[in-house]
Amino acid sequence: MGLNKPFLDQISQTKPGKNNLITDVPGVTVGHQTLVTDRLKTGVTAIIPTKNNVFEHKLAAAGYVINGFGKSTGLVQVDELGTLETPIVLTNTLSVGVAYNYLVKKALAENSEIGLATGTVNSMVMECNDGAVNNIRNLGVTEDDVAQAFSSAGKIFAEGCVGGGTGMCCYDLKGGIGSASRQIEIDGQTFTLGALVMSNYGYVSDLDIYDHQLGNKISQLSEYNKRDEDGSIITVIATDIPFDTRQLKRIAKRSSVGILVLLLVMILGR
Repeated sequence: MGLNKPFLDQISQTKPGKNNLITDVPGVTVGHQTLVTDRLKTGVTAIIPTKNNVFEHKLAAAGYVINGFGKSTGLVQVDELGTLETPIVLTNTLSVGVAYNYLVKKALAENSEIGLATGTVNSMVMECNDGAVNNIRNLGVTEDDVAQAFSSAGKIFAEGCVGGGTGMCCYDLKGGIGSASRQIEIDGQTFTLGALVMSNYGYVSDLDIYDHQLGNKISQLSEYNKRDEDGSIITVIATDIPFDTRQLKRIAKRSSVGILVLLLVMILGR
């Protein structure tokens, strides 16, 4: 959307990873479970950050809330202790509890010391509201669906209207899951930074694709129904650069700049 290539070339000339996905970061895998029926348009996306037991081998982590009041779980402990101890699940707002329960049960099954020799487990679940497309009151996501997302995880995964992004909207049109990666050279060594986004926000009037003002044209169609721009966006960033939690917090803050750059490209492309 709005990919004005000459302008983008001025922003960054770094090369993408092998698949241009967050899974180009070593150890990271992603899986989806998509639910589409006559009433449901929703799902689950699981981001597994390492092949190791995450609770035993906690990863340095940080989070940053740009501006919002989401129903996510786990952010407070990550902010306080600077570590991630479960995979990350993305789903719709009213399915956070289901995903949380699955992650707790999974961690308990894999770590007999939890709650006995150690503290409890901090499950990380992120959400956006897909109620404009999905019948969110049906509570269609189950723990089995979360398990299916985990079992399907791999290095190659689908993007678009899949998994947790199935019922999301972006610029009043279909939203969903997107991902990319870039290679970074530091002291002669190559590292990878990858991102995965679940997008659910924006006005159609801001949609510009390769300098074509498609958003304005779409907004004039009789079939177009404008919705309130009250959505959200989740950005998950992974890297094999050995940053500490303070540095990761600074990177998390800069994810908002990436979103603003995308919007800026759209505006300049008009």
